Amino acid sequence: MELSLFAYYLHDISPQLLRLGDRFAIHWYGLAYVLGFYLTYLVMVRLARRGLSEIPEAKVADFITLVAVFGVVLGGRVGYMLLYDWESFVQAPWRLLMIHQGGMASHGGIAGVALFCLWYARRHRISWTGIGDTLVCGAPLGVFCGRLANFINGELFGRVTTVPWAVQFPTELLHEDFIHQGGKWVSLPAGLQHSPEIITWFEQHGGGRAELASILHPRHPSQLYEALGEGLLLSAVLLAIRVRWPRLPHGLLTGLFFLLYAIVRIALECVRQPDSGADAILGMTRGQFFSLFMIVTGLAFLLHAVLRGKKPPQAS
Repeated sequence: MELSLFAYYLHDISPQLLRLGDRFAIHWYGLAYVLGFYLTYLVMVRLARRGLSEIPEAKVADFITLVAVFGVVLGGRVGYMLLYDWESFVQAPWRLLMIHQGGMASHGGIAGVALFCLWYARRHRISWTGIGDTLVCGAPLGVFCGRLANFINGELFGRVTTVPWAVQFPTELLHEDFIHQGGKWVSLPAGLQHSPEIITWFEQHGGGRAELASILHPRHPSQLYEALGEGLLLSAVLLAIRVRWPRLPHGLLTGLFFLLYAIVRIALECVRQPDSGADAILGMTRGQFFSLFMIVTGLAFLLHAVLRGKKPPQAS
């Protein structure tokens, strides 16, 4: 049994792409956000050039910048504090501003983007659902990049499994719900946060990778599943529909995004380890429970599109 455990990949990726001195570092997570926004920008520009966007090409860059700051970042942070870290928020509300310490919720980011687009549409007197139909074609690429960053950071890993591609995450030892094997418990010193730091600590204290691997569980790399399902696949499907049927009623693609994202998220949550200390809600993980509201939202957008949705003008 132990021999098979050693065959699994031991996660050993630094969250930092480059470090300059003691105070400055370039993190993969930050780059993932930048790349996600850029890919969304490219998709929206391409659609604008084909006459498939409510936002003209010249204004796409400004729109993406604003939606990134006020929608994704602010919405994602507020969503995390309200949905996953309410007690800390009540005790220290100023932690809302400590984005550098991590803690973003995809549900909050999606809600933040939707609200920002509503404000933007009213300010510029254009179709809110029309903006959404364009944005959802590229936005899942941001989810794709973010989930890849989750994998690099060794966070939000999956449940225990024996599939050949399972990964052993040293950050499991930092998880409050960690259940050890063989009656062993490892007391790590404070300050360790990432896989390379934990591996180095084991090596410095006479253990090494072999001992660490014998303690850790092989787990689903659920971050990669979500990157493909919630990100790459969803974007490809919506973009293909947008190009193939350019005159669908406003809001239909937006509704499909909410519906498909929620279905994929609920399914993949079955192999994802619940967040530390997160209680189940009606027998579901918090991610699954909050996704139910996205299904309702998606169905509402679809119903509105079918009954009252305005068709885009014929592209020239």
